[in-house]
Amino acid sequence: MRILLVPSGFKESISAEKAAICMKNGIRRVLSKAKVVSLPLVDGGEGFVNTMVKWTQGSLSHQLVTGPIRQQTEASIGFLGYSSPKTAVIEVASAAGLKWVPRDQRNPERTTSYGVGELICAALDQGAKRILIGCGDSGTHDGGIGMAQALGVRFLDPSGHRIDVREGAHVIGQIASIDLSTIDPRLQQVSIDVACNWHNILCGPHGVTRVFGRQKGATEKQLLRLEKSFEHLSTLIEKTTGHTVDQIPGGGASGGLGAGLYGLLGATLHPRYDIIMKQLDLDRYLQETDLVLTAEGSIDFQTPRGKIPAEVATRAKRYGKPVIAIAGMIGEGARLNYRHGIDVYTSILQSPVPLEKAMANTEAWLEDSVESLMRTLWIGQELAATQYQRQVASGQ
Repeated sequence: MRILLVPSGFKESISAEKAAICMKNGIRRVLSKAKVVSLPLVDGGEGFVNTMVKWTQGSLSHQLVTGPIRQQTEASIGFLGYSSPKTAVIEVASAAGLKWVPRDQRNPERTTSYGVGELICAALDQGAKRILIGCGDSGTHDGGIGMAQALGVRFLDPSGHRIDVREGAHVIGQIASIDLSTIDPRLQQVSIDVACNWHNILCGPHGVTRVFGRQKGATEKQLLRLEKSFEHLSTLIEKTTGHTVDQIPGGGASGGLGAGLYGLLGATLHPRYDIIMKQLDLDRYLQETDLVLTAEGSIDFQTPRGKIPAEVATRAKRYGKPVIAIAGMIGEGARLNYRHGIDVYTSILQSPVPLEKAMANTEAWLEDSVESLMRTLWIGQELAATQYQRQVASGQ
């Protein structure tokens, strides 16, 4: 049997690379002779830089930046191998990820994307002529104003005084105008491409605040304030640059950072898999396999909205390949995924457990779950073989 492993990471628990290792170990317990190919996949979030650098045999550098709650954080910058012009790769999660925000400090009105701007500046210092940014797994929700300030953009109150927007989204309502005259001039000489969730928009009932605000700690009152803040910010950006950002696909990525990158820096937003698949020939591997296993921290109604398991399953179905998805948790609306190419989904949890225990045991439970799946498949193969032998014996 030929088995293709295309997992995502389990957020705040294990990376995509580690998930692939665990899945392969589970397979080997049962099917020692199976041909297993591992393609850990990233969606622009955690692991994006390391994976892109590995695929292209590039290089890494490290930079101390301002974290989402204004703590000093070490983040990484990658440089693609075999790339011309010189291309830097940045992941938002490295500088402003949710992992850097302790659970008791998750207040989306008080986090900053300033460190992302510092990473962009560091990439420019190192001679980058193109910058590729992966948006995902962010812990910020400031519309990119912190990032923009780090690159020289000034946000002014009605009296023309500068506002320090590192304080987070709660100051957006105080902004009366945006001054781009002091922006880093080197940005005019580089192209910026952003890999983002194309379904994620900035404003409205399906905007990023309503979809992701709660997981970043927002209360109902904060959701209302954040929605108004983003409406105000989108108006300011359009007035300043002429760019309309409130409904642009990808504008809501990473707490509105997509809108800030597009509207204030002139970046180009892309569906994240368009960027990723240029580096990885997934379709070729899909054609050559018998079974696809994918994985992610949660399978629910949001999975078809740009998550890795649904993207992999959609592509696999072009070649008629069966897909099994393994999740840390099965959430609301998971059955919707049957319509998007996932044939079977299962959880690694065998009983209700506290989140902390589940995260601590993800590796072992993922291996056990894959082993159980392989034993089920092995029984199916044995039954099919028995049925075939009976048919041959009876002359059918």
